[in-house]
Amino acid sequence: MVKTMGFPGRYEQGPNALHQLGRVLNDMGRSRPLVLCDEFVARHLWPQVGAALQDQGLEPLHIEFPGECTRAAIAQLSEQALLHAPDTIIALGGGKTIDTAKGLAANLDVPIIVCPTIASSDAPTSRLIVLYDEEHKVVGVEFLKMNPAAVIVDTEVIVQAPARFFAAGIGDAISKKFEARQCYAAGGHNSFGTPPLHTALMLTNLVFDTLMQYGVPAYQAVCRHELTDDVERVIEGTVLISGVGFESGGLSLSHALVRGLTAIPAMASMLHGELVAFGTLVQMAVEARPVDEIEQVARLLHAVKLPVTFAELGQRTPLTTAQITILVDATLSAAYARNMQPPLTYQRLVEGLAAADSLGARLIRGCAKPPATL
Repeated sequence: MVKTMGFPGRYEQGPNALHQLGRVLNDMGRSRPLVLCDEFVARHLWPQVGAALQDQGLEPLHIEFPGECTRAAIAQLSEQALLHAPDTIIALGGGKTIDTAKGLAANLDVPIIVCPTIASSDAPTSRLIVLYDEEHKVVGVEFLKMNPAAVIVDTEVIVQAPARFFAAGIGDAISKKFEARQCYAAGGHNSFGTPPLHTALMLTNLVFDTLMQYGVPAYQAVCRHELTDDVERVIEGTVLISGVGFESGGLSLSHALVRGLTAIPAMASMLHGELVAFGTLVQMAVEARPVDEIEQVARLLHAVKLPVTFAELGQRTPLTTAQITILVDATLSAAYARNMQPPLTYQRLVEGLAAADSLGARLIRGCAKPPATL
């Protein structure tokens, strides 16, 4: 069977990379860009981005992201954008701004350039558009026709954001090695509808090794708003390598659990990467991996202040039987849940949830040792 990988058309990363935005547009032959950003980003970054566009003879125009990536928001913004007749959409912001801009670009049938202001997920490089409802619950996934035309990652901007977002990027990326392996073993398909190439599996191994080696010192540097080589390596891992790896390697239980965890109101507002981080521990428990191996990953997560228990996800009281049923049923309804070998069952998932929560609680009580490379 034919196997497919996808890549962004161009990837640029480094300090002050946003200054290159106008040049990239000119290289692409685009002259009518429209930027989507939220109110906070507009106040703090728009002067810089607008100037970068003006320097290349481009008119600086932006519209405001309303705060949630819903079908209704995308439809409303599409009507607003049509008034400007853009030939390119530029996403300037975090994950939900990026997904909304992707939906906008798809509706207008124009390319998108992604400029993430936080490194909280690997959304920037992919075709995926994750849709939510007004209560922050995941309701579906749609796709661009092609990957973003360009991704521009200004690392000076990334390190000025709260460290929680940087940690969430680690949480989103740490799962990909395990998910891609399970997708491959189960005969599952990646987001292009084909089995994964071995290159994609190798990329997920690389991002895992990168995070285990550099994740903690990079996080500590970001807590100081300091840009170091460790930070650059982790951003490359969480944004580029993880993005190409997951989209072309396939997803599994760790991401299917996002559907289930967000079905519980107390956990619905957690960052995507925080949910996936805990989901990684659950998947490893369901796979019956050695406890020492799960603990090594859990120590990394704990060291960068990612949740390793339900309580840290916001669920302060034990889940009721009804809540467990809601969580598990929602997880099993996600397409990614089928990418498990042996096939996932209700009982195995219930046991995996309990085992991950118990391991995390023991880790917190035991004052974790520094994470070691597997």
